[in-house]
Parts: sequence; C-alpha cells; structure tokens
Amino acid sequence: MKYDVCIVGSGAGASPIAYELSNAGFNVVVLEKGKYYKEEDFSKDELGVSRRDKFTPLLKDEQHVINSREEDGTIERYEGAESGWNFWNGSMVGGSSNLMSGYFHKLHKNDFILKSAYGEIEGANVVDWPISLDDLDPYYEKVKKVVGVSGDGMDYEALAVNGATKWFDKSCKELGYKSINTPRAILSKPALGRNSCSYSNFCGSYACATGAKGSARAALLQKCDAKIISEAFVYKLDSDDKKITKAHYYDKDMKTHSIDAKIFVVAGQAIESSRLLLNSKNKHFPNGLANNSGQVGKNLIFSGGGAGTGRINKENLSEAEFKELMTPGLFFNRSLLDWYEYEKEGTKYKGGVIDFLFEHSNIISRTSREFYDENGNIMWGAKLQKKIHNTLTTSRVLTFEVFNDWLPTDHTFVSIDDKVKDKYGVAVGALNLYGHKRDVEVGEHLASKAELVLKNMGATEIVTSVSSSPPPNLVAGGCRFGIDAKSSVLDINCKAHELDNLYVTDASFMPTGGSVPYTWTIYANSFRVADYLKGVL
Repeated sequence: MKYDVCIVGSGAGASPIAYELSNAGFNVVVLEKGKYYKEEDFSKDELGVSRRDKFTPLLKDEQHVINSREEDGTIERYEGAESGWNFWNGSMVGGSSNLMSGYFHKLHKNDFILKSAYGEIEGANVVDWPISLDDLDPYYEKVKKVVGVSGDGMDYEALAVNGATKWFDKSCKELGYKSINTPRAILSKPALGRNSCSYSNFCGSYACATGAKGSARAALLQKCDAKIISEAFVYKLDSDDKKITKAHYYDKDMKTHSIDAKIFVVAGQAIESSRLLLNSKNKHFPNGLANNSGQVGKNLIFSGGGAGTGRINKENLSEAEFKELMTPGLFFNRSLLDWYEYEKEGTKYKGGVIDFLFEHSNIISRTSREFYDENGNIMWGAKLQKKIHNTLTTSRVLTFEVFNDWLPTDHTFVSIDDKVKDKYGVAVGALNLYGHKRDVEVGEHLASKAELVLKNMGATEIVTSVSSSPPPNLVAGGCRFGIDAKSSVLDINCKAHELDNLYVTDASFMPTGGSVPYTWTIYANSFRVADYLKGVL
C-alpha cells in the first residue's frame, strides 16, 4: 500500500500531523520504535520506571557516543553502554510526552528574534526564527483546546495545589516578584474523553494511568484514524535527487519492511532524526539526506539552567500549617517569569523561567540520600531507621528548576560514530557537546533569585546546581529551519530545502530553544505544519 503520509516517530512533533491529516481523510501510517502502551499498562512502579529501563532501550542494545569538549578544547569520548550516559527518554507510542511533567510555557515574542533583540553573542550561532509569535499563537491556542492545558487563563481550570503555595505567594509579594500558577498539560476535570488527574503524587517520569496528562498518545493518537505500527525501527530512507521514495524499518523480530508514501515526516526526537538522515546517505546526498549544505545535525541545543532545593521544617510551622504542607498528592504549581529578560551592568540579557515543585515522591531515591551521617560515614540499623523516619515525617523539600537558553555553537552537534553500532547493526549517533559560558551565567542569576524566595519562606539546607551538563529530556535543533538553504536544513514550513516531500517536525526545527520547556511549542508548530500539508496533499 502506498500511503499519503508516512511519519517516523510518534511524539509531540509527530502526533498532530497524524491526528489532523488522518482525521481529514488522508491515509497515514506512523512508525514507532517503541511499544504501544495504554493507560491500563501504566503503574507507579518506581523500580520499573525510575530504577530500570522499562520505557527506554537498554544501553547494551542501543546507545550514543558522547564527545564532551572541555574549555581548553580537549575532548573526552564516552560510550553510553560503558559510561551509563543516557540520552533516551521515552521509547513508546507517544514518545517522551507520556513521561513529561507537563509544564507548558509559551515562547515569548523576543524568543523568535534572539539575534535582533539581544545582538550577536561571541561564540554562539544565534539567529532569528523565520516565523514570529503571531504565526504560532493560533496553534498554541489549538493545543490548549485539543491537548488540554490547565491553569489561570487556560481552557481548563487550574489543578488543585498544596496550601504551602500561600507562603510562596506571600514570600514573592514581599520580595516584589509576581507568582504565576504554572500552566500544566494535565486535566483537572474529566474532559476531551479523558479522565482527570488522580493526584497520585507521581507525575514526572511516570506515564499517566488516568489519561489526564496530555501526552501525544492519549490526547491525539488514540483519537485519530492513522495506522500505528509499533516496534518498528526506521533505519534508512531512500531517495532520488528530489524526493524520498521509501522508508525501511526492522520489526521486533528483526525482519525488514518498507513503506511507500507521497509525504515523509521525520519526528523521531532531535538526536535520532539527525542520525537517520545522516545514515541515509546515497549518491545524490553523499553526506546524508538533505545535507548537501552540511547543516544536518548542527546547532544541537538543550535547555540551559539547573535546579535547587530547600527544606521546609515542622519546627518553623504551626500544627495546622504543617498538616497543610504534608498533604500528599496536591501540586506545587508556581513559576516566576520576572527575569525572562533582565539587565546586568548595562547589558540586556535573555533570562528564563523558574518553576517550583515538590521533591519527587520516589521513596527509594529519597531514603538513599539519608544513608550517611554528618561526617560522611555510612549508617545502618536503628540509627539509620530513625534518621529516615525523621526526615520523611518532619519536613518537606521544595525544588525549583531553571530553564534558560542553551546557546547553539559550532561544538554541539550530532554526527555518526562508525565504530559503534546498535543491535540492528546501524551506526549510532555521536553527541558532540559543549556548553557556552553564557548559559551558566544566566542560569546562576536565575537560581540566585529562586534562592531568595526559599530563604524568605524560611527554608533551610538550600542547595543549587547550575552547570553546562545537558538534560537528556530537553533537546532540540539539528535540522533548524530558515530562509537560507545554505545555513538551514528546513524551510519555513519545515520541509527540507533539498527534497520535495521530506518534513521534520520534532524539536529539530528550532534554531534557538527559548527559555521554556519545549513541548507546547513542538505541538503548536506541528499543528501549523499539518495545516500546510493539507494544502499540499
């Protein structure tokens, strides 16, 4: 069968294409490497989800090679299977959107014009986007309605929050900051044919058993007519000089199959999408598909920033306040946007977002941090038991996460490592990593503001970690879109400049990442491209 559209991947960049085009009557097939799990398959099993690899490939079977560049220019090479360095994040139908926390912030106007608004930054490949916030805004609105976003000013009322948020709001007011109720892609009430949040206290890194979380699977793929083929690893795309002609994939039994289609959409996650194009080289594209410009894999970006924690203790609270604090399940949905842009020593900086949340409920990780005494000696028996019980029952940890731009540079990109192959016999992707010094500088500035809020709330044991280490769940770039075919891979509609029927709609298209989690923007852009494809088909 020849399909109208063949989509590689099934996450936030793929699902709007499948949803819109299949429901418009087009014949759409989705090829997903992972398994097809549904709500009844999900549980809050910490061992299976957070301590093992239930939803991600085993590194001995599939890995990446990491080439980490130091300040002095030296490069350290790490193989994922040996080092444990893991960039997989949700290999299943719906992709990593199944496991997201669902923090949904839109890009701001100046995120689309980073170069024009803030100027050149030495050592960074900063460019303006070929579209504006006005172009994307209607599709942000569509995501609010179709996927479901809860919060102030959203289509669905805000999720219930813990009483401790009152102290946070008071602290922010005293400091002159504006506390925001964080928008979440989680339904607070039954809607859209899905159940509401059950307030299980296990959200980020866990799939949602109620369907409340707006994953690509629950919100879109399970409501469309696309054919979904799971456990289908696409290892190569064939092309002539103008068009993709076939997609080749292995099934779970390692048998090969091919798909014919009019349009091919690649949305397999930024790293893997670049890897697929680079591994699909042929006589027309000797450096990889759509890569005669040499831009495929280049300008890979992550999210800059870091995290911090502070402990709120029983001794500083009334009995009623402590009872509120320890109420399980309820969210701590608060964000600060006061420093999305700021000035320092006469220079205007692009800042970012700070999200506040409770420490994750994973009991194994929480208790394992208590294994040592104040002198660093390991503890056991009754003494350890008492320390764990005291920590878990007399205090609660409030966490913050900082999101700011990871500036694209010549030194962070995807390439192919011909020495290492995966279980399919395909050369793995190599991640060449380097963090621009501005990323850490901005992250530290934002973290210092978050610390002030925690201190003003009376929190103790405040610890912050900001570094240039890339978060594996927030990756974009590699196939940036733009007007100039010499400096970008895709055009304004995310079609490859050099091929008439190849589109890339995961986070690969993003020239810069903004200072927010990417998922809402990926969804919105994919809906935008879907509208365009309806006209093409």
